[in-house]
Amino acid sequence: MNALVAFEAAARHESFTRAAEELCVTQGAVSHQVKALEAELGIRLFVRKPQRLSLTVAGSDYYGVAREALDRVAAGTDRLLKRQNTGVLTVSTSPNFASKWLVHRLGRFTDSFPQIDLRLSATKRHIDFTKDDVDVAIRHGDGPEQGLSYTRLYSEQLFPVCSPKLMQGRKSLRDIRNLAHHKLLHLDNRQDWSKWLAIADIEGLDLSRGPVFDQASMVIDAALSGQGVGLARTGLAVHDILNGHLVRPFELSLNVNYAYWIVCPNPTANLPKIEIFRNWLLSEAKEDTRRLALNSGD
Repeated sequence: MNALVAFEAAARHESFTRAAEELCVTQGAVSHQVKALEAELGIRLFVRKPQRLSLTVAGSDYYGVAREALDRVAAGTDRLLKRQNTGVLTVSTSPNFASKWLVHRLGRFTDSFPQIDLRLSATKRHIDFTKDDVDVAIRHGDGPEQGLSYTRLYSEQLFPVCSPKLMQGRKSLRDIRNLAHHKLLHLDNRQDWSKWLAIADIEGLDLSRGPVFDQASMVIDAALSGQGVGLARTGLAVHDILNGHLVRPFELSLNVNYAYWIVCPNPTANLPKIEIFRNWLLSEAKEDTRRLALNSGD
């Protein structure tokens, strides 16, 4: 390939010296590459005369072939680089995170980066990057897997949330003792409430009461409609808290081991369109953290 590039430049300039200047190598290096190409082909490509270089008939024919080939390589490279910055970006995440966090802000991403055609796939399954046509995943888990690039999006906490209307009236949740008068909303089992009540030093609540859901988003939706008090994770509750649809009646929270991670294969981690999406996600999460701190201060 180096010999072909050297030949094309020398033929276009009709000079080894000017070809060397263009390619940022020595004149001798260009001459050596061309001689090696002639030896491999078994054909003289140039007529070398003092102060003059001209193509042979065979060299002139071959120059057209080389020029066309290099133009096609350059065009293909340009298209490839453009696809790295633009085109389809397929993102996989859980239905919970998609509905409670991502979809509310996708408009901001598409307005800022119209060159990227974002495709969202919501699934509870951890996709296999070697088999599935997915560029990036947002996963809820406990950390990196070999061969994949992981960037932490959210460190998680678990805390009570409820509708603002439960903060009013005689049994208002402004008094933690009134928790006994409200239904507890459970996810999968009743263990999380048991842990939270233990660190809150509250005893005597009947943990067998209240519905049990198999999706975290359903717990939040039930709390939104005033059905009771649920325990919610930071990433899933932040949109409704910041928009006043949910409140945190008590500041006490549980730290949890799992976090939300931005995941992609190591070889594609630095593709421009993936970097753009990753940086946008991180900026959104950072802004959430800032606004939550202000909300807590209020």
